[in-house]
Amino acid sequence: MRFVLASASPARLGLLRAAGVDPEVMVSGVDEDSVSGPPGELALVLAEHKAHAVADRLALTDQVESTLVLGCDSVLERDDVAFGKPDSVDEAVARWRQMRGQQGVLHTGHCLIGLTGHHQGHRSISALASATVRFGSPSDAEIDAYVATGEPLKVAGGFTLDRLGGWFVDGIEGDPGTVLGLSLPLLRRLLIDLDVSVPSLWPR
Repeated sequence: MRFVLASASPARLGLLRAAGVDPEVMVSGVDEDSVSGPPGELALVLAEHKAHAVADRLALTDQVESTLVLGCDSVLERDDVAFGKPDSVDEAVARWRQMRGQQGVLHTGHCLIGLTGHHQGHRSISALASATVRFGSPSDAEIDAYVATGEPLKVAGGFTLDRLGGWFVDGIEGDPGTVLGLSLPLLRRLLIDLDVSVPSLWPR
């Protein structure tokens, strides 16, 4: 079974590899700023756009039989507002100063597409996973130092859980994988809906 990850996220790739799946990475090229909507809906729609963009690209070839394409997108929701990647250092600093000691909801949309062969169409299923993030209270100096690393500018919400940002997250309510960008339990359910067993994706 060929597995294609329609995302450039190192965290998603790392999660899949640690779980026994070694996907091909094919970046979708979708313009994230071209889509708007409520935070959860936005994450799901962007995941669908990314998965379908890659699936459509693959469908132009003759080598798509038994191929799975996974698209994901994450959005942080605070006070009903969607936050993606900060656009600048100043925005990242301001965002962290506003959200320290607070909490937000990290939404990750998942879209899984099963390609069945050239000109034979595909099956698509999507779902949303959400988890509550309780942020710590880093000092101004810690925030400045963290933003200076460049990490917050590369990730949804301006923070990570598994890297430098993990120092400043007090807790998670829900699946931590959702915050990392991919919920393995949810992906397993999507795979089952497409008649694919998780062990069939493991190396042999």
